[in-house]
Amino acid sequence: MSAALLSETDQQAGDPTAADLIAARPHLSTHPMDGLLVEGVPLLAIAREVGTPTWVISAGALRSRLARLHAALADLPIRVHYAVKANDHLAILRLMAQGGAGADVVSGGELQRALHAGLDPAHIVFSGVGKQEWELRLALERGIGQINVESAEELAMLSAIAKSTGKTATVALRINPDVDAGTHAKITTGRADNKFGISYDGAAALYAHAAGLPGIDPAGIALHIGSQILSMTPYHAAYRRAADLVRTLRAAGQNVRIVDCGGGLGIGYRDEPAPAPEAFAATIRQAFAGLDVRLAIEPGRWLAGPPGLLLAGVVLGKTTGERRFVVLDAAMNDLLRPAMYDSWHGIIPVAATDLVAPATPCDIVGPVCETGDTFAKSRALPPLAPHAKVAILDAGAYGSVMSSTYNARPLAAQVLVDGDRWTTIRARQSPEAMWADETVPAWI
Repeated sequence: MSAALLSETDQQAGDPTAADLIAARPHLSTHPMDGLLVEGVPLLAIAREVGTPTWVISAGALRSRLARLHAALADLPIRVHYAVKANDHLAILRLMAQGGAGADVVSGGELQRALHAGLDPAHIVFSGVGKQEWELRLALERGIGQINVESAEELAMLSAIAKSTGKTATVALRINPDVDAGTHAKITTGRADNKFGISYDGAAALYAHAAGLPGIDPAGIALHIGSQILSMTPYHAAYRRAADLVRTLRAAGQNVRIVDCGGGLGIGYRDEPAPAPEAFAATIRQAFAGLDVRLAIEPGRWLAGPPGLLLAGVVLGKTTGERRFVVLDAAMNDLLRPAMYDSWHGIIPVAATDLVAPATPCDIVGPVCETGDTFAKSRALPPLAPHAKVAILDAGAYGSVMSSTYNARPLAAQVLVDGDRWTTIRARQSPEAMWADETVPAWI
């Protein structure tokens, strides 16, 4: 069937065909009767039982991507810390732990989730620019492996907490290398005008100060320059500056044994060439060769993005003037990325007949009362009857975790597929649950 899927002439100029999108994602395939499958499970079967919108994630794809990343890094003294913010479902965290990954958390809530999912505290790193006192206290109490400190003020607060509890905090100073990652302005984190990290020029003095503080063990440096990075060039620049700083610190007599390289490795949502983990590993290997440091990375999107999709149903099709709209039952409250980042996601029909039907351009939108509730413009899709299904691809990262109940829309269900078996891992939220914790004052 795949050769007949939406031909190139049916597509907006430059868009990959449905066949291209499916071929590039090994966990997806088509069946002449069942249509689009995730691993061995027809998406139509999930839609019939669970309804739409529903998040669907492939356990097999998660495992294979983590295994490939570990293989690329096998000759390096490095640990993978999965960025929990990408997708924090307990089942995903458990799969990451089973695959040998630790966790990178950015809040006390994420720390508690990671611990509840069974991740080893010694393999948890706590990042983030605004850690609160209770969060730092929890991290110390649970004995996590590393706290990435982002300011002199945070360092002082952590030292006071550690001293009062008799604990010692293993700390990496997160530096800001002032490197532009070349990504969307809202997800770049390593430029001098970003809120993250310690200025590169001030890092050596703060490291020396940290070495004299009670309860602080300055073990190394950390950096993270952004998300959805598609070139090795910014990594080369940032890691070169990090390696130079390690040498500077050691020359000043400081003990530096850790470099946390951050994450940000991008994926090909459309048909953009995405860097391979092998290239990322080579960049790290080149930058830190001969430095005798223990390394870490914090991937999120690269691991969790492609294995997940948002399964949605068609509410109706409408034509306004010369413009054709396909209105879905999924909306920006479910998948915020297109509205927030103008991001591109592949959108393909699910039914076998729809996969081979002639396609014409349309705008794919949701029912929320915002013009920004648009998933795609001028995207080629066949005529889709009410209740037809589509799959919005590469939504496993920064999809469900950014969902809301805007417009009083319940949170979507979540399903995990593993081979030819599948199960609901989060039931669809009931309307009543949306107001269950609200209280109306007695005087109203």
